[in-house]
Amino acid sequence: MLIATGKKIWKRGDLFIWWTGAGLALSLIMTTALIMAIVVNAVGSFWPGEIQVLTLNDGSQVLGMQVGREKIPDFGPSNTKPERYRIQIKKANRDIYGSDFTWVDEDKIKTIQLPQKVVAVERREWGYFFGFIKEVLDGDKVIAQGTVEGLKVTQNILPVVAARNKDIERIGKKEVGAINYKLERVRLKLKKLALEGLTQGEKVEALNQEVPQLQSQYKALEKKLHQLRSSQTAKIIFQTVEGREKSLPLSQVLDIYNPNQFSLLDKLGYFFKRTFNFLWEDPREANTEGGVFPAIFGTVLMVLMMSLLATPLGVLAAFYLREYARQGALVSIVRIAVNNLAGVPSIVFGVFGVGFFIYFIGGSIDQILFPESLPTPTFGTGGILWASLTMALLTVPVVIVSTEEGLAAVPKGAREASLALGATKFETTWRVVLPAVMPSILTGLILAMARAAGEVAPLMITGVVKLAPSLPVDGLWPFVHLERKFMHLGFHIYDVGFQSPNVDAARPMVFATTLLLIVMVILLNLAAIFLRNRLRKQLTASAV
Repeated sequence: MLIATGKKIWKRGDLFIWWTGAGLALSLIMTTALIMAIVVNAVGSFWPGEIQVLTLNDGSQVLGMQVGREKIPDFGPSNTKPERYRIQIKKANRDIYGSDFTWVDEDKIKTIQLPQKVVAVERREWGYFFGFIKEVLDGDKVIAQGTVEGLKVTQNILPVVAARNKDIERIGKKEVGAINYKLERVRLKLKKLALEGLTQGEKVEALNQEVPQLQSQYKALEKKLHQLRSSQTAKIIFQTVEGREKSLPLSQVLDIYNPNQFSLLDKLGYFFKRTFNFLWEDPREANTEGGVFPAIFGTVLMVLMMSLLATPLGVLAAFYLREYARQGALVSIVRIAVNNLAGVPSIVFGVFGVGFFIYFIGGSIDQILFPESLPTPTFGTGGILWASLTMALLTVPVVIVSTEEGLAAVPKGAREASLALGATKFETTWRVVLPAVMPSILTGLILAMARAAGEVAPLMITGVVKLAPSLPVDGLWPFVHLERKFMHLGFHIYDVGFQSPNVDAARPMVFATTLLLIVMVILLNLAAIFLRNRLRKQLTASAV
């Protein structure tokens, strides 16, 4: 009886349905757990923790935030000793202690206190500083003493100092950078004229006259920068928990606060402030501090350029294979080749991009259009254009396959009806078939964007860098610089997570950037899905 019942279940396939459902449920659970782990660690990196003072059994003290706890491994016989744990303390003050973190055994801790007069300082260099304010000086004049008064005075002065720092950064990076860019363009124009045999004449004189003007502007900006830097005279004298003193110019302070005095509302405000800074600031401290705005900008621009390059190419190829090419052995071989391309390792596309796009095409462009810049390459080196083209080749098979599937689903009668009404083959393809297949094209685009946003290997050799000095789009002519290198969120995760010398300090940045990349891929996909659904509704309405 049981054997017969088992045979019936096997024949009906119920067992396979249950296995499939169990596999799907397990996949969803694992994916959800992974995303939740990323979210918790990423959000926790922005939440202000309390600063504790740990007094150890030997009388020494450790000041910092608890960021982890783990069991101390015991390799002796089992059940012979009680379980022991240790906690990880972020003590900061890397320039004093040599490292940001330390481990403390719980059984060596005598007392744990929360000091009310302690400050956390976010610095431009050397990461955070935890300690106490001894005094605040403006030049040689003491303007505040103690943590309470010093924190209040510092928080009042800091906005003015921050505004001056922004002026210094704007002048040094944008205005001085623009003058250097113009001087370099003048130099290259003169060199180009010299290569053409023109060393005298109106063009040469006009260019030579621009140099003194630009140099005069450069000196004026240098003088202004010197005045602004000289006006930054305020500094703070800190003390560590051991009593060691540290002098810090206020111009190096980004933020200062007392987390032990924060209310829940204050913590929420600080959390959103840190999140905003993470999204809009430039990275610092070998990418372990600061923000990731250049990486966000580079990722979005690269994905958009890739989409604009891959979609037309994939759609045209699919239309030719399905609508125009005579079906036979050759077309079948091409389809097999396209399907196989989707399984080629991404690094192979990267090597092809270096050899064909960068060295061959880019090198030829430099020889023809930019001979004055040689031997320094302009397009003959990695850049966002070549990276986007490489990613377009990587993802175009996905667009081809998705579009072909959509074309196969379009009823043959729709084409025949259009032709019967006198439309040409092109008009039928453009006005009847293409609108009907647009949802499938967008499906392929969604898959292509998701893959391009997460790929790193091809980008590492075609244009992505650890830190890009300038964005590919700025206010300098010709405004869009496709030859420039760029930053990418995927490479940023790899670099911070696996190349950083300070692993513990880099870990929060890894989780935060990973969460940001996931959110960005989801948003890009949702935008394409929204557009695809709208097109489907329009097609359904027009059919009715």
